[in-house]
Amino acid sequence: MRLTTKTLLVSVALSATVLLAAPATADDDAHARTLADIEQTFGFVPTFMTQMPKAGLAGAWQQLKDLEFSETTALSPKVKALIGLAVVSQIPCDYCIWADAAAARQAGATQEEIAEAVGVAATERYWSTMLNGLEVDLDTFKGELGGVFGVAATAE
Repeated sequence: MRLTTKTLLVSVALSATVLLAAPATADDDAHARTLADIEQTFGFVPTFMTQMPKAGLAGAWQQLKDLEFSETTALSPKVKALIGLAVVSQIPCDYCIWADAAAARQAGATQEEIAEAVGVAATERYWSTMLNGLEVDLDTFKGELGGVFGVAATAE
């Protein structure tokens, strides 16, 4: 059977229509279990969680619980909240800044610790901008500062 250009185009168009028209299906049971777990954790389901795509909520929630909410990881809740605050201050994300500052306070961080975390983030941002913008050679940088940090400069 010889396909003409017209037949081939119609075939491709029909295939694309079938593929694109097929609804993306998320595991509705997993989504429902995730919403139930969120409600059990917070006592309610925050609106923004209901606005997330079904296909991504379970994984995002599990990561949040395993890393940020867990008290059995290598970092304490206070340190994790301060790291989070430093990072989101750079993005910036008003929602995250509010939540991470509140989490840091809840975990026992003082206002001075919060200010220092944000100050360290600002300092890192400044030096990163300078080093990258000036195109400082990384091998030279490592060679010059390796002794300061007690590490040998190694080629990677």
